[in-house]
Amino acid sequence: MGASTPGAPALFISDLHLAPERAGALAAFQAFAAGPAQTASAVYVMGDLFDAWLGDDQRHEPFAQAVVASLRSVSDAGVPVFIARGNRDFLLGEEFADAAGATLLGEQTVVELGGTPTLVTHGDEFCTDDTQYQRYRAWSRNPRVQRRLLRLPYRVRRAIASWLRRESRAATSRKPDAILDVNAAAIEQAFRRFGVPRIIHGHTHRPARHSSIVDGTPRERIVLADWHDHGRFLEVDAAGTRSHEIAG
Repeated sequence: MGASTPGAPALFISDLHLAPERAGALAAFQAFAAGPAQTASAVYVMGDLFDAWLGDDQRHEPFAQAVVASLRSVSDAGVPVFIARGNRDFLLGEEFADAAGATLLGEQTVVELGGTPTLVTHGDEFCTDDTQYQRYRAWSRNPRVQRRLLRLPYRVRRAIASWLRRESRAATSRKPDAILDVNAAAIEQAFRRFGVPRIIHGHTHRPARHSSIVDGTPRERIVLADWHDHGRFLEVDAAGTRSHEIAG
């Protein structure tokens, strides 16, 4: 086993959408956890680790157990693991985090990465042009709603999740492409609010590096890649940022 190395890069992944039917993505994740993650300074999972998470009782399913075991192998190597909730796995809770040896992040968190204060978040809150989605987001993040959902029988939650995914795909197919991306004003507002030169987020499945000037200060926004066809992760340290691919 490796261990967290001083000066080693922090690693970021997002939008894996792990599910039993996506064996390739699971294999890539296991390779990531057994390889580069073992000697990172920290690993950040920025939302949608799972394609759907119905509550922490899901962790007893064999597929979820395999994911938890990979995360645990990283934390057992002495590497801190941080997980943000996404729009598909907003019901991730402390029981899952404890089993994985991970820490759940708040919605927006500022961390020091290679000497640069960086706002890290899933990123769906920036897609403010999609008002229909933002209404759903507000509903799904409501603690009262979440408590009600978690009180339902597991099979009922599974049926609700399947229905929500079908509705989401249908709604997305009808929306103009532009409103599915982040809103520029929302990004500028975040830079001002947190006073950081860099934002790292996922959600949009549009990996890119964006440079801008906000209030006379250079800013950088890095959009993490999804794991639709292969695994991809971002290294961040004092030397900068680098993107890598990983096969299963």
